[in-house]
Amino acid sequence: MSIAFLATALIAVATPGTGVVYTLSAALSRGRRASVVAAAGCTLGIVPHVVTTITGLAALLHASALAFQVLKYLGVGYLLWMAWATLRDREAIVVRADGAPRSAVKVIVTGVLINILNPKLTVFFLAFLPQFVDADAPGALPRMLELSGVFMLLTFVVFVAYGVLAAAVRTHVLSRPRVMAWIRRVFAVSFVALGARLALT
Repeated sequence: MSIAFLATALIAVATPGTGVVYTLSAALSRGRRASVVAAAGCTLGIVPHVVTTITGLAALLHASALAFQVLKYLGVGYLLWMAWATLRDREAIVVRADGAPRSAVKVIVTGVLINILNPKLTVFFLAFLPQFVDADAPGALPRMLELSGVFMLLTFVVFVAYGVLAAAVRTHVLSRPRVMAWIRRVFAVSFVALGARLALT
């Protein structure tokens, strides 16, 4: 495993995006356990991108402007829906003293959808993995799976770290509803900004 791969993957994972915002939201609203579950969901959402890249479907998305645009705007629409839902539902991001859990399945499904509807991940794998894999080598497929697995592991570890840090400060906002109202607005704006950036890709 090259240092160049690890460094590049770590930078890509640690850069705040939709998965990070969602994990932070889960941490602040439901605590550490929810943030870990959210991180797991976001990580699982990478699997379809790995599969499409390895099977060559990513090349089709890359070559077909229509296919890419459809996937891209599905992602934009979902992010805008997340922003609207965050502002509309006052229960979307609310700190509870008892840490009442949201269904783990719902948290995971939302995390998976967030990353499935992110075409930048597919493009990232298409442009990123080939730089570290010799396509003519007999072990090219296992190598791609290995690198993808490392990328997913880094994603999970970094997202959990984000979530744990956010969960550590949630007790400081238990009695500050106005703070949570502003946090909800910040998350909504973040989803809109990420959607706009994706639309301009």
